[in-house]
Amino acid sequence: MSSRIDDRKFKSVNRRELLKLTPVVALGAFAIPKVQTSLLKAGLGFSDWASAKIFRAGHLAPTFADLDLTPFNQFPINDYDVDDPEVDFDKWTLTVSGAVQKPGDYTLSQIQTLSKITQNTRHVCIEGWDVIGRFGGVRLADFLRMVGADPAARFVTVDCADDYYESLDMASALHPQTLLCYEMYGRPLTREHGAPLRLNIPIKIGYKQAKYLTGLKVTHVLEKVGYWEDQGYSEFYGL
Repeated sequence: MSSRIDDRKFKSVNRRELLKLTPVVALGAFAIPKVQTSLLKAGLGFSDWASAKIFRAGHLAPTFADLDLTPFNQFPINDYDVDDPEVDFDKWTLTVSGAVQKPGDYTLSQIQTLSKITQNTRHVCIEGWDVIGRFGGVRLADFLRMVGADPAARFVTVDCADDYYESLDMASALHPQTLLCYEMYGRPLTREHGAPLRLNIPIKIGYKQAKYLTGLKVTHVLEKVGYWEDQGYSEFYGL
């Protein structure tokens, strides 16, 4: 009898010790170059999947009073390459393609015929800073209805004058706070902040909010996700 009890204790201790070692083994696996990339990719993929599953289409990001606004001259100018790709405003159009009934080139005046939305929301950068700004524009959902986007399509992608590119899952694109933004602080966008048109998406991290938009495509399959995502960053990154 004593021998069997000791045996059970030994197995119990062994299980506990193995559980203690599990995090160490996992960390050790990350040190193996061949394993590291696949582990990180799998972890990021799971995180994006879980974030998309708990996404609530009607849940709004916080909005703020005018007194809470970051002064315009203190709003960081953030880009990935150049501050000003020198867009010719007189010739600018947004080229719409993909699964839409009305593809073509849309001027800023045509976009501005849709109802204007103004919102004071927080912009969060992956670099660790955040600010509260006043953004004005039209709901991307309204624009997608105007161009006859396929309601069954899964993604919206955008191209930019500075060669940046980005994508949104359709649920995020249709969120009521996702804007095609052409104003900040009640004034037309400046070149540094993405004129003439950028994305403002307070439910997403900053790098999803592409500037200097030149093309918009509605699609069922992504050929590329986004500039940073294709280098290993999160695809969904909801806030």
